[in-house]
Amino acid sequence: MLRVAVVGSGPSGCYTAQSLVQLDPDVRVDVLDRLPCPYGLVRYGVAPDHEKIKSLQNNLRAILEHDRVRFLGGVQIGPGGVTVTRLRELYHAVVYCLGAATDRRLGIPGEDLPGSWSATRFVSWYSAHPDAADAGFLRDARSAVVIGVGNVAVDVTRMLARGLAELTPTDMPQAALTTLADSKVTEIHMVGRRGPSQARFTTKELRELGTLPETDVVVDPAELALDPDCTDPSALPAPQRRNVEVLRGWAETPPTGAPRRIRLRFFLRPAELLPDRGRVAAARFERTAPDGRGGVTGTGRFEVIEGQLILRSVGYRGVPLEGLPFDPATGTVPNLSGRVLREGAIAPGEYVAGWIKRGPTGVIGTNRPCAKETATSLLADAPALTQQAVADDPVAALRAAGTDPVAWRGWQSIERAEADLGASLGRTVVKLPDWDSLLAAARTETP
Repeated sequence: MLRVAVVGSGPSGCYTAQSLVQLDPDVRVDVLDRLPCPYGLVRYGVAPDHEKIKSLQNNLRAILEHDRVRFLGGVQIGPGGVTVTRLRELYHAVVYCLGAATDRRLGIPGEDLPGSWSATRFVSWYSAHPDAADAGFLRDARSAVVIGVGNVAVDVTRMLARGLAELTPTDMPQAALTTLADSKVTEIHMVGRRGPSQARFTTKELRELGTLPETDVVVDPAELALDPDCTDPSALPAPQRRNVEVLRGWAETPPTGAPRRIRLRFFLRPAELLPDRGRVAAARFERTAPDGRGGVTGTGRFEVIEGQLILRSVGYRGVPLEGLPFDPATGTVPNLSGRVLREGAIAPGEYVAGWIKRGPTGVIGTNRPCAKETATSLLADAPALTQQAVADDPVAALRAAGTDPVAWRGWQSIERAEADLGASLGRTVVKLPDWDSLLAAARTETP
C-alpha cells in the first residue's frame, strides 16, 4: 500500500488526491492543511458574492470524502510543527500544494504606510481567514485606489461598492459585513499601468461592475484613445476585444450622478504613496505610453489620485518552506514534471503541484492537468518508494509529536456551527472568523 501526504487542501491539493486514487486502486492519501477548514482559496479567496464559483466546494468535498482520502486539518508543516524531514519519514511520498501565499510588492516609497494593504490581506479579512483580523482597512476612508487590473482587483473594487442588501445573503463574517455596509468610501479608482486591451480581468467580472446599484462606472475616453487597439479592436483575441467593447460603452455613457463612482484608469504607473498625518492619503502615478513592443514607457508626467485606502493587486508570489528547495527568481520549488529537484537532482518521494510548482498562472481548472502530471510522476516512482518502511497510521505519530489533527468530522462540526450562526443572525451560512471559534466548533461532538 502506497501512503501519500498531500500538503494543502485547495484545488491543486484536492485534484492531486483525486488523480492518485483514480490512477492507483491501492494508494491511500492524507490531505493535510494548516487550517482546520479545507478548500484553500475556494473558501478564502473567491469573492463572497460569487456563489457559482464557490459551489466548486461541492466537487472538492466529494474528493475529500473518498474512502481512500482523509482530511487532516490544523497540521502545521515547517517551523513550529511537523518538519519536512519528519513528514517524509511518515509517508512514502509527500506532495506540496502550497499555492502562492503572498503578494508581489510595488517597490515604491510609501508602500508600507498605514492604510496601504495587499489586496490579498483585504480579501482574507472579508472572507474570514482566521489569520486576517480587521486592521482598520476602512478607517476614515472616503476614496480608495486599487492598483491592478486583474480579477482580484475587480473583486475588491466590487466589494467596496456593495451595499448591505447585496452583502447580507453571502457567507461574509458579520463584522466584515457591518464594516463594509457602513463604509464612507464613495470613490474607487482601479488603476492599471498598461492599456485597456492588456488588462487581465475577464469580461464577465468586468461587466459585473456595471450592474452594481447606485454606482456609476466612469472611463476616460482620452485614456482609451492612447491604446491603438481600442481604436480598432478587430485584431484582438476575443476576450480582450470584449473587454474593450465594454469599456468603450462606459466611456460613451455619461455618469448619472449615483452616490458611488468606480473610475477605471489606464496608462498610470505607481511611483509613490503619499502620507498625511502618518497615514496614506494619495498615490502618485507616472503617465505611461505604449512602447510599440507590448509594454509601456514612462512619459515624465505625473498625476496624484486621492485615496485613504490603497489596495495593491499586482500578482501573487510563492514563499519558501523550510526544508524544501526554493527558486527566489520564480517563486517556485524547482521540479521536473512535479518531482522536486535538490541541487538539480530528483529528490525521491518529494513532489509539488499547483502554483508552487508552476507559478501563479491559470485559473482553478488549470490545476487539474498540473495535478495529474505530478500524480503520474509519483505513481511511476511508486515501486521504489514503497520499499521505505512507514508508520501504519501517521496520525498516531502526529499526535505523539503534539499535533492533534482536525478530522473530517471536525470540519463538519464547523459547517454546522456556521449554519447555526447564520440562522441566529437571520442570514444563511456565516463564516466563523477566528481560530478560537473554529477550533472550538471543530472539537464539538455531534449531538
